[in-house]
Amino acid sequence: MLFIVRHAESIENATKYTGFYDNPRPWTGPAAHALSRDIVGLTPRGFLQCLWLRQTLRDLTGPDPAIRTSQYRRTLDTAALALPGRPYEVTALLNEQHYGAATYMTKDELFATYPEGAEDRQTRKHLWTPPGTGGESLACGVLRRATAFVDRLHTVPAAHVVAFTHHTAILALRAVLERRPVIELVDEARVRKTPNAAVLIYEQCGGLFHACGTTEPDC
Repeated sequence: MLFIVRHAESIENATKYTGFYDNPRPWTGPAAHALSRDIVGLTPRGFLQCLWLRQTLRDLTGPDPAIRTSQYRRTLDTAALALPGRPYEVTALLNEQHYGAATYMTKDELFATYPEGAEDRQTRKHLWTPPGTGGESLACGVLRRATAFVDRLHTVPAAHVVAFTHHTAILALRAVLERRPVIELVDEARVRKTPNAAVLIYEQCGGLFHACGTTEPDC
C-alpha cells in the first residue's frame, strides 16, 4: 500500500496573500526558493493536523511503514510529528515544483517581469516552465521525478510506504499512479486542491497502483 500525504498547513499556506506573496516581493529568486525550502514551517493548525495524522497513519499503516519525505522543512516537520521516532528517507523526487526566479512572485509581478511566459502560465499551467535557474514545468520536470519515485517503490521491501510531499508533486504522482493526463488533474485542482494533511491511499495489484480512498482532517 502507498499513502501519499500532503504536508500539514504551513505558514505560507496560511499567509499566502498577506505575507509571502506580498507585492513587491522583497527577495531574489534564489533567496525566495531557499526560504521556501528551508525556513517555512507549520502553523498551529498544522500541528493539530499532525496529531490527527499520527492516529490516522497508525491505524492505516501499522507500526513499521517505510517513510519517504521531500527535502522541504514543512514535509520534514510533518513526518517527524506524524510518525515520531521513525526513521525516514529524504528524497528530492518528492520536492515541490521548483519555481526558479518566480518563487513567491505575485502573478502581476511575474507577468510584468517575464511577459514571454504569461500565456503559458495563464492557460497551460502544466506546461509553463518558470524562469531562472532550476525552474521546472509540472508536465516535464515534476512528472519525471514522480515517475522515478513510483518506479523505485517496486524495490521497497516494506508492505506500506508513506510519502510526505506537496500539492504539485501530488498532481504528478496521481498522473503516474492513476494513469491520467496531468492537464486533467490540473483542471480539477483549479476547483479544489488536495487539502493539507490529506492522505491519498493506493493499493498495488498486478504491478499497477489503484486509488482506493482519501481521508482528510477535520481541523
